Amino acid sequence: MNRPSWDRYFMEITRVVATRSTCLRRQVGALLVRDKRILSSGYNGAPRGLGHCHDLGCLRKEMGIPSGQRQELCRGLHAEQNAIVHAAYHGINIAGSTLYVTHRPCITCAKMIINAGIIKVIFAGEYPDQLSVDLLAQAGIDLQPFSNL
Repeated sequence: MNRPSWDRYFMEITRVVATRSTCLRRQVGALLVRDKRILSSGYNGAPRGLGHCHDLGCLRKEMGIPSGQRQELCRGLHAEQNAIVHAAYHGINIAGSTLYVTHRPCITCAKMIINAGIIKVIFAGEYPDQLSVDLLAQAGIDLQPFSNL
């Protein structure tokens, strides 16, 4: 019997989580894990109760904003943000956890990851934001690409 490694198992789950995304540009899934237990998940999409990009259109596309720039000009939250907020909303302590995510975090997510006490980020796909890589390194966050997916 070929069982997947824990990293592969959790990364596969992030791919399923990403299928809930309502973003027109990129489907991203995130999972917060500690002691081989899932604490929280998130995907990119609009805040609770608000219209989604797949219904209303993409503000960033309409404004001609390239990927990796001006993330604040978007109606959606990133998957990492939603996973962190979801945990906070339900009173789940995520300090010391590992974040599995389908794409490398942006600078805004990197700052949230640092302040949330997440100690490791394992990502499958690239994201054009070198500043996030630098900030995570400065904070001592273990940033690992996952290339076996």
